[in-house]
Amino acid sequence: MPLTGAFAAAQVEAVYRRESRRVLATLIRLLGDFDRAEEALQDAFAAALQQWPRDGVPDNPRAWLVSTGRFKAIDALRRRARFDASLRLLAEQLEDAAEAAEVDEMEDDRLRLIFTCCHPALPADGRVALTLREVCDLTTEEIARAFLAPPATIAQRIVRAKAKIRDAQLPYRVPERAELPMRLESVLRVIYLVFNEGYSASAGAALTRADLCVEAIRLGRLLYELLPDVEVAGLLALMLLHDARRAARSDASGELVRLDEQDRSLWDRQQIAEGALLVQRALSTRAFGPYALQAAIVAVHAEAPSAARTDWAQIVRLYDVLLQLSPSPVVRLNRAVAVAMRDGAEAGLLLVDELLAQGELQDYHLSHAARADLLRQLARPDEAREAYRSALRLVQLEPERRFLQRQLDGLDS
Repeated sequence: MPLTGAFAAAQVEAVYRRESRRVLATLIRLLGDFDRAEEALQDAFAAALQQWPRDGVPDNPRAWLVSTGRFKAIDALRRRARFDASLRLLAEQLEDAAEAAEVDEMEDDRLRLIFTCCHPALPADGRVALTLREVCDLTTEEIARAFLAPPATIAQRIVRAKAKIRDAQLPYRVPERAELPMRLESVLRVIYLVFNEGYSASAGAALTRADLCVEAIRLGRLLYELLPDVEVAGLLALMLLHDARRAARSDASGELVRLDEQDRSLWDRQQIAEGALLVQRALSTRAFGPYALQAAIVAVHAEAPSAARTDWAQIVRLYDVLLQLSPSPVVRLNRAVAVAMRDGAEAGLLLVDELLAQGELQDYHLSHAARADLLRQLARPDEAREAYRSALRLVQLEPERRFLQRQLDGLDS
């Protein structure tokens, strides 16, 4: 049935939001090239804007768009073949290929796209940029704003990542079972990097970027839907539980609010319940990893009725297990803070001083901030001032800088 122009445009826009990343994933497989697939995707939606008002929306818009995009790409290659004979063979190969895959295989294409964008052969910054661009459909400008980088720099990262995929002939597939643990770790790391940049930006004026948190959680949900692995569940739970507290992490003027001072009525209880359930499922398998354990720690915080009633003993036990699976100085620092809450500031300070003496966290502002807080609790103001000043020399995020400055100023009041 013919549609009015405005209604047809709205329908095409709705289909684009719902289906474009799925269509692109299948076109990449069928056409064997990111740029060619992106051009075909745009051509397919341009054709939809022309034809759907006249013919109506197809019963299966995704299949229609894949088929149309594929044939548009073949036609474009034929036209260019007049100037480049090598393209004629490519056009013939694509034309001889099977028609667009069945829906199940098209769903697999979404997983292929995620694993390709997060391939460990790509540089880490390229994986993040390519994933946000191709899987999440963020523009180059949006990615640049999120990571405080010039758009040209982000564009170069994306171009280099695509060139690496093409030149190294990285396979566009879901890894074999034997490869999956290593490859999945890379995917999870990229998703968590995106989330962390949204939840606690590495630098700049704003404490959080809600859009990046939402995109990372959307990626986590998609990955869990397509690959219900225990650690995928753990990462999704970790992001949901952290993000549930986002609204309370800053006040109306954008200033940082510490966990123990947050208004817990602002926490998203629905997300907390969903995250806690995922944690329970992951831990019950006894095959959990670091993400599930981190999520379990955040769940203890999220489910505590008040800061005073937080089960710090359980948190320390969870950190003990986490250190066995994923030993790192930052995990040891977090455990030291939990020990201070369980056993007193003196016990925590001993552990923080040990870490700093080893040198690995000397350039990490939170280690000095934690030490300053503990010294303040122990009524050692001169040492606390010096520790706060060390933290201030290292901090990059403006709300954190202002928070630390207020803490320092408070020692003199």
